[in-house]
Amino acid sequence: MIRLAFLLYALIATTMMGVLVIAVLTMGHAALWPIVGAAAAGAVLAVPVSWLVAKAIVDRTG
Repeated sequence: MIRLAFLLYALIATTMMGVLVIAVLTMGHAALWPIVGAAAAGAVLAVPVSWLVAKAIVDRTG
């Protein structure tokens, strides 16, 4: 399951980072540190999300 979680992390992290960076830019914060912070937050939040998605896939496929 850990390999599936790593594979999913690559997809989920980039998506979450992109969404949070776009949200920061939409709020008008075009400086470096808000963008870096949003990207870092997306990378950190993607860890449990990818683990839960991998667990759900493994549970459903047996």
